[in-house]
Amino acid sequence: MSAVIYLQRSQFTERPVCLVESAELSVTLFKYPSGIEAVTLRNSRGFVTLLPYYGQMIWDAQFDGHSLRMDNPFNEPKWGESVVDTYGCFAFHSGLLSNGCPAPDDVHPLHGEMPCARMDRAFLELSGNGVTLGGDYEYVKGFGHHYRASPSVTLNGGETLLTISMAVTNLASVAMPLQYMCHMNYAYVPHAAFSQNIPAGAFELRSSIPGHVHPTAQWLEYTAGLARNPAALGALDQPEYYDPEIVFFADDLAQYTARAEFFMQAPGGGPRFVTRFDTGQFNYATRWILYNGDQKVAAFALPATCRPEGQLAASRAGTLIQLAAGATRQFSVVTGLDN
Repeated sequence: MSAVIYLQRSQFTERPVCLVESAELSVTLFKYPSGIEAVTLRNSRGFVTLLPYYGQMIWDAQFDGHSLRMDNPFNEPKWGESVVDTYGCFAFHSGLLSNGCPAPDDVHPLHGEMPCARMDRAFLELSGNGVTLGGDYEYVKGFGHHYRASPSVTLNGGETLLTISMAVTNLASVAMPLQYMCHMNYAYVPHAAFSQNIPAGAFELRSSIPGHVHPTAQWLEYTAGLARNPAALGALDQPEYYDPEIVFFADDLAQYTARAEFFMQAPGGGPRFVTRFDTGQFNYATRWILYNGDQKVAAFALPATCRPEGQLAASRAGTLIQLAAGATRQFSVVTGLDN
């Protein structure tokens, strides 16, 4: 038997309230001091905390005592118009009309309009051994685009993996541009090693330098070497070179596999993190590494429909999707602690 529980904003207070509980799963509602509503899905192995009305960001996730989330200066989510106003989450939905770092001639915000979208509806779905938080967001502009985004996150009992999904439906009478990235900001694990089921040579160092990146002489020298040999960064063992950020792109993943798998293995038999997705949905992946006094992140695989270099770059590269009127595209990623 399955059941759907439609959530109401009035249910959220600063005092946590357990809404659903079973022997293996529980759902707790609360509100941060900032006023942002949150839902924690918990099983015997850990938990995930989501923001049901704020882009359905995944604010936090922990399994078997290991945090998945990047180090950051935010002690709670903050209201904002851009994801940089609240860059403390584990994962967010990047897109959907545009995605990534805007070039000087782009007009869209960093990572698009979806990360901080004010959701219209949120609900829980209880089915079998799992619980899903889902919702809907309708984007509509006079003389502009019109779509419905339906994100969701599923946690099953006894598991340390999440399923992150997104469905996008074009509600307009004409085609709409579509760019989407499932942006997971994984924790930086010192000396962790990367591996994947695509060739190491598939990665290419980003050659463009976004406006928020301010190169140093040391960084330029280091990245010049990486440009010649991207496989040289196979483990997180030189943090002094990861500020500014290091970014790699892997393109046309479908030529290598139908189901991509990326791993980050902690040393000494520590935890192994994994991200899996179908390359028919996501034919591109980005690897993003940053280490400084305020932020530490090892986003070892960010699945996407194109490179995250802005809408105009995707259009020029021929990777900007044109979603037909009335059409729907669906995306799904499995990620978490790999057993």
